Amino acid sequence: MKVSDYIARFLKEKGIDIVFELQGGMITRLIDALHREGGIKIVSMHHEQAAAMAADAFGRITNMPGIALATSGPGATNLLTGIGNCYFDSVPAIFITGQVNINEQKGSLPTRQIGFQETDIVNMAKPITKESYAVRTAEEIPQIFEEAYRIATSGRPGPVLIDIPMNIQNEDIEIPVPKVYTSILEEDTSEYQTFFQNYLDALKNSKRPLIFVGRGIRASGSVVQFQKFLQKYQIPVVTSLLGFDVLPYQHTQRIGFIGTYGNRWANFAVGRSDLLLVLGSRLDLRQTGSDSLSFREGKVIYHVDIEQAELNNQIKGCIALKANLFDFLNQIMVVDSAYKAPLEWLMEIEMKKQARSDTMELENIAGINPNIFLHKLSLVSQKAKAFTADVGNNQMWCAQSLELAENQLFLTSGGMGAMGYSLPAAVGASISIESGTIVAIAGDGGFQINIQELQTIKRNNLPIKIVILNNHCLGMIRQFQDSYFDSCYQSTVWGYNAPDFAKVALAYGIDSFSISKMEEIENGLAKLWANPVQPFLLEVSLDIHTNVFPKMMFGSPITKMEPVVD
Repeated sequence: MKVSDYIARFLKEKGIDIVFELQGGMITRLIDALHREGGIKIVSMHHEQAAAMAADAFGRITNMPGIALATSGPGATNLLTGIGNCYFDSVPAIFITGQVNINEQKGSLPTRQIGFQETDIVNMAKPITKESYAVRTAEEIPQIFEEAYRIATSGRPGPVLIDIPMNIQNEDIEIPVPKVYTSILEEDTSEYQTFFQNYLDALKNSKRPLIFVGRGIRASGSVVQFQKFLQKYQIPVVTSLLGFDVLPYQHTQRIGFIGTYGNRWANFAVGRSDLLLVLGSRLDLRQTGSDSLSFREGKVIYHVDIEQAELNNQIKGCIALKANLFDFLNQIMVVDSAYKAPLEWLMEIEMKKQARSDTMELENIAGINPNIFLHKLSLVSQKAKAFTADVGNNQMWCAQSLELAENQLFLTSGGMGAMGYSLPAAVGASISIESGTIVAIAGDGGFQINIQELQTIKRNNLPIKIVILNNHCLGMIRQFQDSYFDSCYQSTVWGYNAPDFAKVALAYGIDSFSISKMEEIENGLAKLWANPVQPFLLEVSLDIHTNVFPKMMFGSPITKMEPVVD
């Protein structure tokens, strides 16, 4: 069997039935083998970065490795941003790059390059992969692919890169006898019981307990277990950006989204809590603020994560447990406890929410209020399987105001913070859910980065509802310039513009509509969903000075946000 045929068969036998790619000279053999194998949908994108982001969406949804292929040189380097997305957000993925023939590689020679498009992608990718392989012989292919699959999906999930020279792809190998790998417990469960008992003892004396969840819940496949845990203990929950879809909006214990642009009442709850249980979140600066001492003040923090390096990292003094959350939640449920959070605590948080809701933050705004718009969008988008968000103001408005229904997903670029994510991720999500309807939300700046994937949507007739929150600038940085650079708008307003997105969509053969006034929202949303199985683009024009509020004040505690209110 040829190496290329073996790779196609390997992916198929692992249950991977979708791959994303942009064809190129050094992967033609691989693409041909995938096509001839059959049973694998080959999705051709229009940029390798978009292929990587589509594979990222597949990995988030299925918890199986997303697969993206790219040719050598610029094809491979174009994958790097998407690889970084997977690495920082704990998404399983395998990236396969073609490389020039071994006899065309420079090896240890001092010359920069011998083969056309020869590029050392393996060493470039090493800092943002769990493992990177430079294949040197055909015989090592089976072992490398088995290892890559296990590495991508085990422990804290993440990406693996395999770089395969063109000549090796065409060599013959014997099909190896499948190895049986025994699962190895990655954490010492003997510490669980002590941790459980200490936490439950602290819970008995707590007047203001809180749980903070991140993407670790979904990455470990623990959503059902977590919801059962909540049903038993009745503790209120705040989420990170990547933990946003762990609970539906209407869940009685869901408080909201925290962090730099978090819901004001959710940040208040974190500040006021006396006992915080952190599950599957790394407590980074955008969640806690730079004042780590004030974040810890007045509370005991219990922190559970699969990766030891994330424990007692940014926030010191936590009672920490390295554990797989799936095992952790299953075992803690066995512990007998009748604890319920005090009603007074829940009422205190609710009073803060009623006093200053998310839709009240942008007072006297000209034109459409994005927070109000997103609430309305949520109500008419019950048929959507997932929402994708780009990076920028649109992402924060989504986290503040989207109302996710039961089982709806929210996909966005967290740690990498890569603009251009929403549209290709929507492609990957829609195909992964068998042409499921996806709502892709983006700003005008981020949308232009991968706007070419409108053709992928049209070609595959994907039911993706595209919403562009167009504030006619790079809004998040423009707001930053207002605060710290005397409203000097270089490269955000000055030297920046965007096309008429509705006309661009029509050029791609996708129906579209534009709105700019509050009274036009209902009509715009009706057109967006008039045909649920067809793509549609809705451009929502916002005033250029529409800010994201509330916003944590630089260097201040998480509870001190602007605009300052009583």
